[in-house]
Amino acid sequence: MFADRKEAALLLANALEKYKGEKVIVLGIPRGGAETAYYAAHFLNAEFSLLIVRKLGHPRDPEYAFGAMAEDGTVYYNPFAEIELSQEAIDTVEEQQQKEIERRKQIFRKGQPLPEIKNKTVIIVDDGIATGATIIAAIKMCQKKEAGKIVVAAPVASERIEKELLKEADEVVILETPAFFHAVSQAYESFCNLTDQQALAFMERWEKEKNIVKP
Repeated sequence: MFADRKEAALLLANALEKYKGEKVIVLGIPRGGAETAYYAAHFLNAEFSLLIVRKLGHPRDPEYAFGAMAEDGTVYYNPFAEIELSQEAIDTVEEQQQKEIERRKQIFRKGQPLPEIKNKTVIIVDDGIATGATIIAAIKMCQKKEAGKIVVAAPVASERIEKELLKEADEVVILETPAFFHAVSQAYESFCNLTDQQALAFMERWEKEKNIVKP
């Protein structure tokens, strides 16, 4: 069990140490992944940004994801999801999430595009992986953008999800795979959902640090 996201992030960064000083970019999945990715990128001396992805929740149960959408419109539908929705209902959910993606791009990146990732090693980081839908949508977006290598890294996920991600990414680094995994929060002593402002604070800290002129 991890004390908090910072401890988990530093342990995760150590597991990624072979990339330290290499030309890699760490992309966090906000909100929770913003903190984890920030500390990992710091340790690795990597580029850092936030990749916006939203799960596609069932209209009657928004927590039940039948898929996910990345910020460029890439959509992944979970083949294990059992849904009975009309195309009209699916389109409505996707339109709602596209609006939320645009809102978050304005908040977290001031509307700026994602940094160039073509031919780069991309490390996609979250604070934990539940269904895997958002991460797979992120992977597919990075593939479209011709990333050189795609690494997925998170402190915790289930064994099943880890195996699914290995089919999609070039490398998967998961620190803990509990036998009875039901929620990301179970891996943390202290865990709370971050607000937009808390997630944004990590981007702002990064920008300030990047702009400091060292003597």
